[in-house]
Parts: sequence; C-alpha cells; structure tokens
Amino acid sequence: MATMRAVRLHLPTRTLGVEEVERPVPGPGQVLVKVEAAGVCLSDVHLVEGSLTPLYLPGESVTLGHEVAGTVAESGPEAGHWQVGDRVVLQAGEKRDGTTWTRGVDYDGGWAEYALARADTLFALPASIPFEQGSIIPDAVSTPWGAVTTTGGVRPAEPVGVWGVGGLGAHGVQLLRAVGAHPIVAVDPAPAARERALAFGADLALDSADPELAAKIGAATGGTGLAAAFDFAGVPAVREQVMTVLGPHGRLVLVGLTDQPLTITHSIRFSYLQQQILGHYGSEEEAVPQLIALAAGGRLDFSRSVSDVLPLERAAEAVERLRTKQGDPIRLILKP
Repeated sequence: MATMRAVRLHLPTRTLGVEEVERPVPGPGQVLVKVEAAGVCLSDVHLVEGSLTPLYLPGESVTLGHEVAGTVAESGPEAGHWQVGDRVVLQAGEKRDGTTWTRGVDYDGGWAEYALARADTLFALPASIPFEQGSIIPDAVSTPWGAVTTTGGVRPAEPVGVWGVGGLGAHGVQLLRAVGAHPIVAVDPAPAARERALAFGADLALDSADPELAAKIGAATGGTGLAAAFDFAGVPAVREQVMTVLGPHGRLVLVGLTDQPLTITHSIRFSYLQQQILGHYGSEEEAVPQLIALAAGGRLDFSRSVSDVLPLERAAEAVERLRTKQGDPIRLILKP
C-alpha cells in the first residue's frame, strides 16, 4: 500500500497535524494529482477554530486545502484527455446531485502530497503561470470574481467599496479595476492593507475608524453613495458601516463568512432606498478557466499575491499567521 503525507483536521477536537495516510487510487472518471502548491485560506482558519463546520463530510477527519495546483500523476478509467505530467489547477469543489461539495471541507483536499479529483474539475495551467500563483485562482481569485461579476453585477463606472483587503479583498480590488468600476474605495483598519489596496488599484483607501469615512465616500462618489459594496471581512460591524454609505438601489455583497447574526439597523431607510443584501459563496464553474486565460494573457497579475511558501509540516504555523495577520499576508502557500 502506497502512502503519503497529508495535513488532517480532526473535527471533534479541532486538532491539526501531519499524518501518513493511504495514497488515493483514481477510480472511473478520476485523476490523481501530485500537489505542487496549495493555498491557505481564512476558511481553513475558521475550520480549525471551529466557527465553520463541514455540511457533508462523512467522517470525523478531513485533509484541508481547497486551492490546489499540481501535475497529473495518474488517471483512472474514463478520465478523458488528461496525460501524466499535465500542469493543472483543481476546482475548489464539485457538484454532487445538485449540491456543492467543497474540496478540503466536505471531502479530502490538497494539503497533501497527492489529491484526488474528478476529471471534470481540472483545468489546464499554462507554463507561464507558476504553480503557486495558479493554486490560489480557484478561491482567492475566483470567489471575488464571482462576487464582482455575477452576484454583485458590477458595471463600468459604478462607484464601489471593498471592506477587508486581505486575501480575497486584495483580489477584489484588482478585479473591480479590471471590470472598470470607478471609484474603488477600500476600507481596512490596517495601514499595510490600505497601502496594498492602493497598489492593487483602489482610488481611495480609508481607515474603518476614520470619523470622516462617510463624508469622504460621499465626496468621492459625488454624493451618490456606493452602488455596490463587498464585505470580505465577515464582520458584523463592517456590514453596519457599509449600510450607512450605500446609495439608492445599492447592493451589499456578503463574501466573508461569519456565524454572527445579520442585522439591518435602519430598515426603513433600507426599504425606501430599495437596497439589497446578497449572499455570495464560491464562483461559477467557468470562473477558473476565465481567470487562467486573463492571467496568461497578461490582463491580471498574481505575482504579488504569494506572501510566503511553507512545507506541509508548517501548516499549523501558516494557519496561525493568517489568523493573527502576522506580516499582513495575502496568501500563504503550502508546498509538499
């Protein structure tokens, strides 16, 4: 029996550790991928901390990691055109009987030497895109892409706001710039995050504690308020603040996850202005190949997004660094 190293989370105790486990064997329609890079996401932090629990996981333990890139190691029967050595990115989940199962949450993910994937959840990764950059596309980039283009429906020249300029928010700023939003206002309490926002294309970066925040957003938007705002932080106070600067027919898109209640303090104003609050999760299946094409074509640059690369044995350290925002990372990458 062939084995491999994998970072496993035991859900009842929320214990994270590297274990020697059986290496998967691809069945019909499946491909075994040798993992070259796997991203560490705030969702992984939530899983370890206990504020996020898998909905469909059949057992008590799971290999984390839903942002994965690597090379095809072996194909099962009826696995299509994939050849050994092909560079690939794995979709962050798959549909099962109409329900979305998330990789590294509801079934084993890519914090391991090898990852099993359904053949239709793989996308070719051009040689021009490094594995580390490719690995983050299926969530850190595709989730804000879906939030901006699908759920938020942002149109060119619309004034928009981004709250929380971490791994998702930084890419949200870059993608809003790509679709022509203007002005782009970024809001974050951390000075380093505000600097990053400006570097990624924001027109204005504000401290969430700034008493003049509403006035500054009013001035930047010509008094109209924001047409769309994105909460990438998953913090109730952020949502309260956004509602004070959202314009008529404005959309608040909830991307960051929290188990806290959603409250609309000024509900009459909310109804009078015909505003909307929209939940968002993941992205459409075509998002990953679209983003790979845009990156390969030079329209998007993810070279600034990889803050550090660590071995599997330092997964717990990576989770802690992300939890405490040590060094203000955009994305930390695990490399088996």
